[in-house]
Amino acid sequence: MPTSLVSSLLPPFSSSSSPKPYPHFLSPSTSILLPRASLGSSNGRKPPPSSSNGSWVSPDWLTAISRSLSFSDDSGIPIADARLDDVSDLLGGALFLPLYKWMVENGPVYRLAAGPRNFVIVSDPAIAKHVLRNYPNYAKGLVSEVSQFLFGNGFAVAEGSHWMVRRKAVSPSLHKKFLSVMVDKVFCRCAQRLVEKLEPFALSGDMVNMEEKFSQLTLDVIGLSLFNFNFDSLSSDSPVIDAVYTALKETEARSTDIFPYWKIGFLCKIVPRQIKAERAVTIIRKTVEELIVKCKEMVEAEGERVDREDYVNEADPSILRFLLASREEVSSVQLRDDLLSMLVAGHETTGSVLTWTLYLLSKDPSALSRAQDEVGSVLQGRLPRYDDVKELKYLTRCIYESMRLYPHPPVLIRRAQTADVLPGNYKVNAGQDIMISVYNIHHSPQVWDRAEEFVPERFDLEGPIPNETNTDFRFIPFSGGPRKCVGDQFAMLEAIIALAIFLQHMNFDLVADQKIGMTTGATIHTTNGLYMTLSKKVAAEYASL
Repeated sequence: MPTSLVSSLLPPFSSSSSPKPYPHFLSPSTSILLPRASLGSSNGRKPPPSSSNGSWVSPDWLTAISRSLSFSDDSGIPIADARLDDVSDLLGGALFLPLYKWMVENGPVYRLAAGPRNFVIVSDPAIAKHVLRNYPNYAKGLVSEVSQFLFGNGFAVAEGSHWMVRRKAVSPSLHKKFLSVMVDKVFCRCAQRLVEKLEPFALSGDMVNMEEKFSQLTLDVIGLSLFNFNFDSLSSDSPVIDAVYTALKETEARSTDIFPYWKIGFLCKIVPRQIKAERAVTIIRKTVEELIVKCKEMVEAEGERVDREDYVNEADPSILRFLLASREEVSSVQLRDDLLSMLVAGHETTGSVLTWTLYLLSKDPSALSRAQDEVGSVLQGRLPRYDDVKELKYLTRCIYESMRLYPHPPVLIRRAQTADVLPGNYKVNAGQDIMISVYNIHHSPQVWDRAEEFVPERFDLEGPIPNETNTDFRFIPFSGGPRKCVGDQFAMLEAIIALAIFLQHMNFDLVADQKIGMTTGATIHTTNGLYMTLSKKVAAEYASL
């Protein structure tokens, strides 16, 4: 698979745009290593507010224990003063928001007590680069442990040689011709279907939860792309959406449980949270297994076999069809686990990206007008094609800027396999869990000018699209290094096409006086939805774009 399909469609990234993506004292070649305590006094800036929700696992007593055990600690890593009031919103809330507060107080690297374990929290691009590039010295670790109940041995959480084999098997299915076919046969058609389903709301003036609609849209897209199966969730409630969200919330909860009781089999049969999680996983697995059986029967009946790198079955261009036709010797369970990784990640991430991009555009009339004008100028009223993506430059930058402000996921977790010294002379032992706060890096005033503002122009329209390499890990919405998201190009194309078609047909306004709070699954969700009122573009208005 090409290193970056989207970057081949768009021109290269340049730091010469205004405003710049770096503070004035940094150049694109500068490797940031943030001062240890520089963040606490950065322009008197206060951390983002957090919502009040249940309690988590790092009250005062856990911090006190960590401090009492630190007399022999020569790591150079300060311990965050995690009080109960600080963390009262973590469980069921936005995990990443208190991490920002502690970064302001302690600097870009600190230790956080969390139940039976502690995390080293990293908010520094240079250290993030060191950790993410050094696989397998920094493995998924805790991520694999807490999500195996959902993903099994799928490539998203597999380690070592098994991961290498499975990623190598899956990656070829995401080739350029496949993505081009997806634009025409899936992305455009599903986005058109979304517009049709929104028209009654536009006519009645009733408000609509766009987060819910985008979640339905992306489930339909991933169903057709992976399995050639239409969940049709835009027309009817899909139990898969609720099941995916429940399973991801369980994964997050397990990563911070004081006692990992879910490792004890009989407790999973009587604890309500575990019963709910097991039911969710059963729904997801059963759905995928049934689709694999049906597709396998068709491939066998037709004697189908992949005969070239850009192979696509015109009648069924799905990833499942490609994998089965490749005739790889793989068990149905392994195939199910691999596809589950893509189903969950592909559905969650793009739905959240679309939600927050629409929210940001609704708050910035100038940016919205510019994006609408570009869509009208490039498409001239027709559906977008694969090659149009490189011309939708401003819309694409709006989406990337949205992912800077609302990264998905907001944190990445790795585990040191051997003792190491991080940049800045911070020492970590083998087995240490490290939490890279993507949210902190993306919001740090030491890394970005106007860090809290929505400024799509910070990414030069005539330069390359931003990624972890050309921003030196200042921008890592798809992670980086060997374990970088395999579907980043798919996700970006899907988001660009969906948003372009939506802007072609709909005007929208944020419903007044709603509080847009944040919570997390694997991505950042709103707490109560994103409600909009819509109006359909009239023919004259449409033609003037």
